[in-house]
Amino acid sequence: MKMSVDRESVGFIGVGFMGQGMARNLLDKGFALTVMGHRNRKPVEELVAAGAAEATSPRELAARSRVIFLCVTGSAQVESVLKGESGIIAGAQPGTVVVDCSTSDPTVTVRLAQELEAAGLHMADAPLGGTPTQAAQGKLSAMIGATPEVFARIKPACEAWAEKVVHIGPVGDGHKMKLLNNFLSMGYAAIYAEALTLGQKVGITPQTFDSVVRGGRMDCGFYQTFMQYVLERNRDAHKFTLANALKDVRYLESVANAAGIANPVGNAVKNSFAGAVANGKGEDYVPMLSDWIAGLNSVSLVKE
Repeated sequence: MKMSVDRESVGFIGVGFMGQGMARNLLDKGFALTVMGHRNRKPVEELVAAGAAEATSPRELAARSRVIFLCVTGSAQVESVLKGESGIIAGAQPGTVVVDCSTSDPTVTVRLAQELEAAGLHMADAPLGGTPTQAAQGKLSAMIGATPEVFARIKPACEAWAEKVVHIGPVGDGHKMKLLNNFLSMGYAAIYAEALTLGQKVGITPQTFDSVVRGGRMDCGFYQTFMQYVLERNRDAHKFTLANALKDVRYLESVANAAGIANPVGNAVKNSFAGAVANGKGEDYVPMLSDWIAGLNSVSLVKE
């Protein structure tokens, strides 16, 4: 594909569930792309076959890129790829923008942004809304924290993989909004799991429950992917791990503590996930929280 001369070269670190689809959309829409993988070689090889270049370190990737997307687990991983002899800061050209698409701790994001500015670089946070399927389709949403100038630079690349791009405010505000969004979704998950368990215990099967909720005011996209697992046992209906969900609600707790507000519902949601993760369920996906809560109450949500 012919490259557009007005598009900045892009680097992408973290081509997993979400990142692979995002990176492929950047390629398909004409961006020169360099990727770096981690443990799983398959998505890297597929992207290279489609026209991407591969870097062996964040430093090498940074030397080839003017806008760098990070789609990793959280703040600790972001800091790891930024710093050190082989990190992005060591290899980046002045003016390079690092865009953190992870769900990270906003206080860490602001600190890292200050460190990047001191090194002549820029940072934006652009956490994601959506699923791996939507990532592949280029239909994610992005909540962006950045200066107006940086936002204008990264918007074309973000629009390659997102159908909704919203400039929330300065650096850190994207991650704040993402944590609020994930509080809602993980809160739904905890409530669904408890409601389904209670229903089964008193004779209302998940199938009956769904026949009432689906299509009504309490229906939504998150409910549908959650229930696709509950009803059809489709493990891949919503590929977001319980360990990652727990990380996010812990970040939310940190933000609430820093803001000085009581968040009793947030703590209850956190404890639902913490119990499952502490008992070895961390790599299960979010809808599978329903099986954990049901098991605690000696019921099964599996259709007999």
